[in-house]
Amino acid sequence: MTEPAGPTPPSPYPLGLRLDGRRVVVVGGGAVATRRVPALLDAGADVLLVSPELTPALRAHVDAGRLRWEPRRFAPGDLDGAWLVQVAVDDRAAAAAVSAAAAERRIFCVRADDRTAASAWTPAVTRHGPVTVAVLGGGDPRRAMGVRDAIRALLGRKGPLLTPAVEEGPPLNTGGRVALIGSGPGDPELITVKGWRLLTEAEVVVADRLVPGLLLDELRPDVELVDASKIPYGPFRAQEEINRILVDRARAGKVVVRLKGGDPYVFGRGGEELLACAEAGVPVTVVPGVTSAIAVPEVAGVPVTHRGVAHEFTVVSGHLAPDAPASLVRWDALAGLRGTLVILMGLKNLAAIGATLIAHGKPADTPAAVIQEGTTAAQRTLRSTLGTVAADVEAAALRPPAIVVVGDVVHALTPPAAPG
Repeated sequence: MTEPAGPTPPSPYPLGLRLDGRRVVVVGGGAVATRRVPALLDAGADVLLVSPELTPALRAHVDAGRLRWEPRRFAPGDLDGAWLVQVAVDDRAAAAAVSAAAAERRIFCVRADDRTAASAWTPAVTRHGPVTVAVLGGGDPRRAMGVRDAIRALLGRKGPLLTPAVEEGPPLNTGGRVALIGSGPGDPELITVKGWRLLTEAEVVVADRLVPGLLLDELRPDVELVDASKIPYGPFRAQEEINRILVDRARAGKVVVRLKGGDPYVFGRGGEELLACAEAGVPVTVVPGVTSAIAVPEVAGVPVTHRGVAHEFTVVSGHLAPDAPASLVRWDALAGLRGTLVILMGLKNLAAIGATLIAHGKPADTPAAVIQEGTTAAQRTLRSTLGTVAADVEAAALRPPAIVVVGDVVHALTPPAAPG
């Protein structure tokens, strides 16, 4: 005969705990604590960690003054003044003692060793900007994580979200604002998660020529797209016009994204745009981007540093010739450095740059590489030497945008071909 099913256990009551400035005690200093502590710190909790030993990651938090550590075993008095306790030990007897002390004080207790004995559960969590999703799987962590991962994939999907109100509703901050976002070196998937999220919230996008086109293709139809590369009047007037557009649209209450190739501050004039917005009283969020100075050589097999090869790298702009009065680059000093030299926007002046470096002592046989349109399907890589790279680039018909790398790192991962 089939036994009757027992009563269904009551469901947990979900809450979002506001822990800013409130004491949370973590008992244990191992892998579980290492995973849980960062979220508590992110919530602003006043964390007391009690454990005879710590992982290096937890020690780093202690050394940085982010939490207080008691290097000993737990004592019931550690819970005085606490709002929550996280038991992160696998010793059931020790965990039960903490649970008992928490119950006496009516403090909710999370236990890593035994969920059924805990008075609170830690959900599987994913975050997407201001949205936090916490999933409880009825006591089954694998189920909770599976659902959480499906939701995370949905929230991170490039395209409309399930609920139109999430995508199209008015922002919580109804005042206009600007986000300076680096879109990365060319591959649309290299934009940061935060950068992409803010881009999906934009009402106006002011985009550079080097912004990945697929990112623009995914904008909502109602987004105003301003192609900054087509603004007339020359570079200085164009920058003034870009500043004006950012300020005017933000003052009109719009959410404005200034989308820039690479990183906003690496030869991107992002600082000028921030200053213009600040002067106008417009709030600005800066989202760093993956800079082409490092990423493009990397995907081409050229690390900008390598143990025993280069302990430094220098990034310079080559848009002005070495003898141009307006150039701020000390090419003579760069010639004496032993590390890696990365040159952005230098293809037009590459012959003059190479000659100048050689004239100041850089050996002509120093390895050099040029990577055109790095991280995209059109990427091309040329390896040469400082003395011949300009002629080789011309013969290969390489064109901007391209990154030039000078130094022994060019062959750190790919040895030079044998002569003949």
